[in-house]
Amino acid sequence: MKKIIQDLNYSQLEKLIEEYGEKKFRAQQLNVGLTRGGKISGINIPAALREKILRDYEDEPVKIIDTLASSDGTEKYLFRLADGNIIEGVLMKYKYGNTQCVSTQVGCRMGCKFCASTLGGRARDLSSGEILSQVLVVNALHANGRERGVTNIVLMGSGEPLDNYQNVVKFLKDVTSPDGINISARNISLSTCGLVDKMYDLAEEGLPINLTVSLHSTTDEERVRTMPVAKKWKISEILTACENYFNKTGRRYIFEYALIEGENCDEKHAQQLIALLKGKPCHVNLIRLNEVSERELSAADEKHAYRFLGLLEKGGLSATLRRRTGADIGGACGQLRASYLINKE
Repeated sequence: MKKIIQDLNYSQLEKLIEEYGEKKFRAQQLNVGLTRGGKISGINIPAALREKILRDYEDEPVKIIDTLASSDGTEKYLFRLADGNIIEGVLMKYKYGNTQCVSTQVGCRMGCKFCASTLGGRARDLSSGEILSQVLVVNALHANGRERGVTNIVLMGSGEPLDNYQNVVKFLKDVTSPDGINISARNISLSTCGLVDKMYDLAEEGLPINLTVSLHSTTDEERVRTMPVAKKWKISEILTACENYFNKTGRRYIFEYALIEGENCDEKHAQQLIALLKGKPCHVNLIRLNEVSERELSAADEKHAYRFLGLLEKGGLSATLRRRTGADIGGACGQLRASYLINKE
């Protein structure tokens, strides 16, 4: 596998062009083409320079090989990487813009029981340029003459972002750069299962992104049943790290809470969640579980979901029930990739 040119920021592109013996302005031409989601072979630069670059760098590091469209407008993409690995992503359409969910690893090693991404473990980390390329190719599909077709990004696809810390931070810096696609950091959300040490590191990066933590339980004893990471990090430690993040960035943090029938969504759990979070600068995002056939977990029905939401709101918490998108196309992380790999065998 060759190198990924999308791993390079603008100053690194300039240095590369100089190393090839070309004038610096060629870096601008190359950068414009890459930012528009183009392949190296299709960018308007001299043929001799193009040939030099293609000797060292992948022409198309991330390629869309399948697209599924939901009745609600959601689009799900299956991407092939240059080494043949498969990842996936989702574009969700809202009134305020288009939100793309990106993957940060091929698979995942966190082992959460409600997530299809973990079924085959983690194959490898994605480079910063492979994460960025997911955004660039989807943005190119939806820009339609506008500055951006993708307006918001959530790092909630396959993989644990903070388990691929250096590449993810570089991606965040590159995707928010004025030299690139320039998406506002405030329009980006990173979801973690709660790697506390990396949460502290992220708070020091100077990136005012939205931090989202997958909580899904109100006690450590219950959380460890569905989230193995709870063996290492306690809920109290997660809350302290979240408070530190707020103090460092001024950004309210968000807790994701998937409503699992018979597991975490009765009145007792609502009251425990209120006691845990009331008065903190946070928001609770309730999720109706996207069921994974390989897992024996069932989603709470709509009646119970809205009842749970009502209890939280009555108790003084800021909470919403996330609009369910893409359920008819395998909307949960890892479902499309898992299906592809099974059918390929």
